[in-house]
Amino acid sequence: MKIKELKIRTPNLERQILFYSDKIGLELLFRSEYEAVFLVGKSKLKLVKSKESLPYHFAINIPFNKENEALKWLKERVEILRDGKNEIQDFRFWNAKAMYFYDLDKNIVEFIARRNLKNESQADFDVASLLEISEIGMPVNDIGVAFNKLNEISNLEQFDGGLERFCAIGDENGLFICINKNKKDWYPTGDKAHSSEFEIEFEHNNREFAVKFINGDLRKVDKID
Repeated sequence: MKIKELKIRTPNLERQILFYSDKIGLELLFRSEYEAVFLVGKSKLKLVKSKESLPYHFAINIPFNKENEALKWLKERVEILRDGKNEIQDFRFWNAKAMYFYDLDKNIVEFIARRNLKNESQADFDVASLLEISEIGMPVNDIGVAFNKLNEISNLEQFDGGLERFCAIGDENGLFICINKNKKDWYPTGDKAHSSEFEIEFEHNNREFAVKFINGDLRKVDKID
């Protein structure tokens, strides 16, 4: 699964534009009074102004050999969210390492280095090392219902987990991180998980899909508005 574009809402569009362009260094492809679009490697991140918006969780893939450089680079720009004293989290069952930070909306943003992707880089770590948006958090009341709907739309399969508390759907290039919001909070902060509205365009098995997540439910759309 390859995430082509992720659209999320923000009550602080101007501040978020400054954060992602000036602090993180993402290329700003488009901006208006109501929205902004950033380039994140092979993906696009669209921020849309909204009076009401609750925090998201999403992840970005980085080269598998760059987690230490990425941490140093991030610490010059943001505060790292820790699990105890650990700044880099070792997910041995995924053969991956990750680090987390807040943006200005308290969205939890994750950089994750997945060894199985074999995407080693010899270049110094910088914003060009952000390869693609690779995860979007999708908190729901019933994981089984959400998985069946997503599978029906796109034929995506379970990558890890089950249907009770946590289920990663897709593959290591792109995952829906589906959790039961009544049983699990976001790692590593313990923040309450909200069914925040998003839209996403992705490619799977050489087919393109667009999905809208609203009021805790999924629906297929023609494309992102």
